[in-house]
Amino acid sequence: MTIRVVVSGTGKMGTEVVRALAAEPDMEPAGTLDRSMDPEAFFSQSSADVVVDFTGAERAPVVALAALAAGVRPVIGTSGLKPDFLSQLDEKCRELGLGAVVAPNFALGAVIMMHIATLAAPYFSHAEIIEMHHDQKVDAPSGTALATAEAMAKRRKRPFQRNQPQRETLPGSRSAALEGVTIHSVRLPGLVAHQEVLFGAPGQALTIRHDSLSRESFMPGVIAAIHWVMDSMELTIGLEKVLGLE
Repeated sequence: MTIRVVVSGTGKMGTEVVRALAAEPDMEPAGTLDRSMDPEAFFSQSSADVVVDFTGAERAPVVALAALAAGVRPVIGTSGLKPDFLSQLDEKCRELGLGAVVAPNFALGAVIMMHIATLAAPYFSHAEIIEMHHDQKVDAPSGTALATAEAMAKRRKRPFQRNQPQRETLPGSRSAALEGVTIHSVRLPGLVAHQEVLFGAPGQALTIRHDSLSRESFMPGVIAAIHWVMDSMELTIGLEKVLGLE
């Protein structure tokens, strides 16, 4: 069976996805959905099985719900999606018996990095995250950093302890934190996607790092998610379950 895949978005990620699909023996690109098109009208005339969307937090929900209504399974790599939408998406998937994947990061190494960080979390009282991305990224902190901090605190079963300086010589320099994990966001040209998770304890430190050096790094995860949704009948958050890490 050949899986027909629509790519939502015509940017750098969309172009990379089309290239990856063309290299897969059991997949083929089934068209490109750009922002000027009406998703409902597009999917009503499409014979696609899956849509891959990396557009943004405003566009992705519109595309995903239109796709499901037409029997097309969404694979979404957009961060910043609202909990209400994720609940709605989960309900629709179960109602229609169609799979969907929403993941903050499709790089397999990044998913493994997050998994290792959750394994380490119960053994350390302090942790910080440095996430580094290109200067065109629209959100901060990254979805990967937020998901990592949440998963670490969940595994630890309580928030991390956090340094609170007596004086901030530059106001706001220690203000961004989730579950006690201070998150630092770096935005520079030349970067793609990088993250360090730093754990500290008396007399020792542990650093876990992953680097995506090109957008090609995300494609194996996208391909795995496409295969997954074809056999799933519900929403899957993250790639951990797809990779057998859960």
